[in-house]
Amino acid sequence: MNKFALASACMAASLLAGCGSGGGSGDADTQFVTAHNTQQLMAYVLEPQAQVFWGSAGFIIDEEGEMDLTPTTEEGWLATRSAAATVTEMGNLMMTPMFAEGRGDDWITYSRALVEIGQKAEQAAADKDSDAVFETGGLMYNVCRACHQAYVGEVDPPPLPGTEAAEEADQTSATN
Repeated sequence: MNKFALASACMAASLLAGCGSGGGSGDADTQFVTAHNTQQLMAYVLEPQAQVFWGSAGFIIDEEGEMDLTPTTEEGWLATRSAAATVTEMGNLMMTPMFAEGRGDDWITYSRALVEIGQKAEQAAADKDSDAVFETGGLMYNVCRACHQAYVGEVDPPPLPGTEAAEEADQTSATN
């Protein structure tokens, strides 16, 4: 390796080291943008991903017979694991001041429980353990229900932009 290439590699390594995620709290001047409120995050991110996870365990029995919901492909298991990882990180996000400020200590307790069950769910999917996916799915449901019972009555999220429901809401508000 010539001296220029070596110097370039060292400089790049130094710059990248400064950009690492050393686990710290980050720059104190960082300004986060809240793109979605809590209800929207629940409706558009958390609930759909929980549904993916829940849809990866158990059986459906109908007039056509019994259908096992366990993933049968690597892609299916990856989708299950990804859904669990999203649940985990949503719990972390819910503990940030953007979402926790002004709420009780129970909000942090529910959020932390979501992180913990999400981690167990992700491990169950990584292990391709359908029984553990089923069990953690039930526990995840219980965490969600407990939080919903404590925070019932919050406003429904607005429809996603570009959907038929959003267009109907726009038409209704224009005529009122």
